[in-house]
Amino acid sequence: MKQLTITDRIWAERIYLILGALFIASLVVSNLIFQKFFYWDFFGLYTFEISVGILPYPITFLITDVISEVYGKKKANRVVTAGIFASFFSLLIVYVSGQVPATEWSPIGDALFMKVFGATAIAVFASMVAYLLAQYIDIQIFHFWKRVTKGKYLWLRNNFSTFTSQFVDTFSVLFLLCSFGKIEWDLFGALLLSGFLFKVMVAALDTPFLYAAVFALRKRFGLALGEELTD
Repeated sequence: MKQLTITDRIWAERIYLILGALFIASLVVSNLIFQKFFYWDFFGLYTFEISVGILPYPITFLITDVISEVYGKKKANRVVTAGIFASFFSLLIVYVSGQVPATEWSPIGDALFMKVFGATAIAVFASMVAYLLAQYIDIQIFHFWKRVTKGKYLWLRNNFSTFTSQFVDTFSVLFLLCSFGKIEWDLFGALLLSGFLFKVMVAALDTPFLYAAVFALRKRFGLALGEELTD
């Protein structure tokens, strides 16, 4: 564990708050926009059919991996817990907003508002169950490989933890959404494959960004390989 000067401790907390804010924003937004689905033709090899909610979601796993590597397991779990409260608070705001009547001149009427946000409660519930399983699995596996490799091979623990947790996340949220009737069961297999492959691809692509962030933070705070900041 690295002991910091007062100045470095202030900067460490500031960076941690910024990472936490990005994490929570990505998580909440992914729950709010999930009802729009899009397709992406990947160079003619495969056509992805996935929710736009998946776009900001991989950022959350990148951020928890950065926090896990630099700040440690305890602070990574704190961000995950904060994300849970933020998601349920956003759900409360959406619910209250749906209950108050729209004016006649409102650009967005009650019917349209409920069509867009009406399934948010189910989405948040399904997402939170999947999110809890996936994020805690990701953090546990990440630190397991960190102990095994003695702080080496960052790419290995990043990808091993993310691949496993992303499959759990994708399977769980689709299973719950299908169970609640928000998505047809005959779409389950295709959406699971598309969602998981997309997340795996993004996880592989974000490895250089993870290395860059960890390198910059290690250099800033004088951390040795595998060393973490003290709480």
